[in-house]
Amino acid sequence: MELRVNKLLEKRILNSKVNIKNAIVMAPMTTFAGNADGTVSKEELSYYKVRSKGVGMVITATTYVSPSGKGFKGQFSACDDSFLPGLKKLAETIKGEGALAILQMFHGGRMARPDEIPSGQTISASAVAPVRPGSMIPKEMTETEIEDTIKAFGNTARLAIKAGFDGVEIHGANTYLLQQFLSPHSNRREDNWGGSVEKRMNFPMAVIEEVKKVAKEKAGENFIVGYRFSPEEVENPGITLEDTLSFIDVLSNKGLSYLHVSILDFWQGSMRDKTNTKPIITKILDKINGRVPFIGVGSIHTPEEAIKVLESGAQFIALGREIIMEPDWVSKVEMGKVSEIRTTLSKSDKDSLEIPEPLWNVIINTPGWFPITE
Repeated sequence: MELRVNKLLEKRILNSKVNIKNAIVMAPMTTFAGNADGTVSKEELSYYKVRSKGVGMVITATTYVSPSGKGFKGQFSACDDSFLPGLKKLAETIKGEGALAILQMFHGGRMARPDEIPSGQTISASAVAPVRPGSMIPKEMTETEIEDTIKAFGNTARLAIKAGFDGVEIHGANTYLLQQFLSPHSNRREDNWGGSVEKRMNFPMAVIEEVKKVAKEKAGENFIVGYRFSPEEVENPGITLEDTLSFIDVLSNKGLSYLHVSILDFWQGSMRDKTNTKPIITKILDKINGRVPFIGVGSIHTPEEAIKVLESGAQFIALGREIIMEPDWVSKVEMGKVSEIRTTLSKSDKDSLEIPEPLWNVIINTPGWFPITE
């Protein structure tokens, strides 16, 4: 077991030069704990501090790039320079414990919260509501709004660089704006931003190009730019695995630092075709074919499960719930204390684990999300 565990602890390299001390990444997870004015809270800093000690890289909870894109109550902002002091503290906190700090950024699009955005009116690729009860019909974005949003992603990348982050992750998953442009459900446009799958790729590709341009100008080759994607949608029409394989084929040649999948179970079959139980990750990794580093995620609990994911072709393992329950996951693996890794949450654990109150309340009130004991 010890030799196998070493695979998790070996150094990795991104962008040819950036050293990462091991394969374990703290997955991006919403804390709901930012201050009301959009700044990073002390609770969030404490939460990240205890979880940045062992992992090689921390991807933060997602931040919104413009006021119209706020997706959660208690989400911290990176819209303009006024948010720099808190962003600097966040980057310093993570890097101070030895991990690389990656700022995830997004726009909520039609999934933004109407009660949390200035106009109260959501926007998206087209005026098509999400298939969710009570959802607002978004306003179709104008050409100017599209261009402004692309620039907003670049501006947030600039702020991340000024704040001292090692990189950014462009959040193109989980039904948010970049995915909405890729999806034939939410994108019914017939201009340069919609229609064929190639045209539906144009918005995320433009965001990637803008972010990479800012990174090159302001930070140089060492700044990390990753992209996260969801492989499928259940809606009809919706993103198919074939769409995603076409998308990945293009992404893999874009000079990104890594690709990061968003799935509930690394080994899951198709969401759209229930008869296809073979792991879709196999086709994804085959399509990437080693052209860009890949972060695997999804119901990976134990070191042995993490090793199997590495052996499948991923270069990194993102752990979410596991790092919330056990901030010392990596150090316990290093010390050969795997049996001591905490695998459940007790209702008395909140303070000792530095879990912010809003996140704790969501955990406790979402049955089945975490293994809770009395």
